[in-house]
Amino acid sequence: MSGVWADVAVVVALLLALAWYLSYTAARLDRLHARVEGSLASLDAQLVRRAEAAAEYAQVAALDPASALLLASSAADSLQAADSALITDDVQQVGVPVERAQAETALTQTLALVVGDASATDGAASRAETAGRRPISTVPDVPGSAPADGDDGARQRLADACDRVELAYRFHNEAVRDVRRVRAKAIVRALHLAGRTQLPEEVTFATRVHGLGRTDAWR
Repeated sequence: MSGVWADVAVVVALLLALAWYLSYTAARLDRLHARVEGSLASLDAQLVRRAEAAAEYAQVAALDPASALLLASSAADSLQAADSALITDDVQQVGVPVERAQAETALTQTLALVVGDASATDGAASRAETAGRRPISTVPDVPGSAPADGDDGARQRLADACDRVELAYRFHNEAVRDVRRVRAKAIVRALHLAGRTQLPEEVTFATRVHGLGRTDAWR
């Protein structure tokens, strides 16, 4: 008789362990889903801030008219795509729609073309000053012209915004990968522990602007 009770105790212990594991996994999934929601909202906010900083830079920086117009247009397209995007409180399969991803990639490419080269020029000038030489300007002096007062401040704000976008992009995709890793387990799929929550996908668009921001030093 004692052997029967021992077997029952083992079965009960196994059932309790299984119940604890399922409860733990379900709670972990809830936390991971919440992390995906939060990281997507953060990415959305950082993309909007980057577009606003790019629009400001296009207005105050000493750019040629064609570059300023190109940058302002790309920033406006990004803001328009942000207004059209639907960010909900639920986990979305596609966090950033194709149209917005294209607009963000276009803005990144425009920033690399218009601002990245300017940052590289500033870096060369700074190195020349450090070496005790007067930097050679790549733009001829125009009588009566003066650098814009807000140029440096706007560029720094733009660089910070680009850094935050790249970080938010990485954090969101890491959160998505963590969710997909847990939901790929056989027991999670068999028992439908994720319920009807959509399986999120990583976002894919260009974020890195060479020569602008601090993220270049992290690679």
